[in-house]
Amino acid sequence: MSEIGFMNFKGIVDILGIVLPALILLLGIIRQFSKNRRGHNTLTTIFAILLLLIGLMHFYLFPAGNRPYDPESKLKPIHVSKHSESFNQSLEQVLNFYYKTTEAFTIPDTSSIHQSGTNLKIALDNFKMDELKSDTLIYETALQPFENAKAEASSLLTASSIDAKRMSLKNLSDNLFSLVSIVHYDIAKLYWLECDKAFGENNPGNWLSKSEESSNPYGQKDCAEVKTNINFVPVDTTIKAK
Repeated sequence: MSEIGFMNFKGIVDILGIVLPALILLLGIIRQFSKNRRGHNTLTTIFAILLLLIGLMHFYLFPAGNRPYDPESKLKPIHVSKHSESFNQSLEQVLNFYYKTTEAFTIPDTSSIHQSGTNLKIALDNFKMDELKSDTLIYETALQPFENAKAEASSLLTASSIDAKRMSLKNLSDNLFSLVSIVHYDIAKLYWLECDKAFGENNPGNWLSKSEESSNPYGQKDCAEVKTNINFVPVDTTIKAK
């Protein structure tokens, strides 16, 4: 019997566990008031009441057995990160403000760029970089792009023209790409997009995105190509749902 068929069968049995004792009890009551009481006694009534109580208790205490089977609930994906929750939260905050900054560049709105860029700089200052010290090689490799990203975030805020700000964004993006690659960011898949003429012919500009479809922050329309992706999300972390 298939699992779906078994679940349907179990539901029928649970219902019969209430209906049949109730019918026996009802017949007993009818016979008590009928002229012919033969074939029924008090013991049968007590037995029917007990069966009814057991059926009701089972139905209400274990409702999961009566729910329709959901094939999608068979396997539940669970992402187990190699980093701590505080580290991931600090990196997520950096990326979220980075996305807001690139969105502001697509308008472009210098006020929004300054606001989101300021929040990005604060998020970079609060990034839990020290956690990487447990692995000296990773820490020392990630330290330079991290420091460069902070410097470019500051330059983005102080640059006087939108073109200069976009160049800071390009350098910031390059260093963030290196950082998330080195630390093996494993919360979600990221996309590395490119506009091959962001700063003139054969002078590209790149940016990170959480989706394949992303507006170009460097000013050109219809100039966005996925060059690669960053995907360290665990693929073998599914367990059977209870």
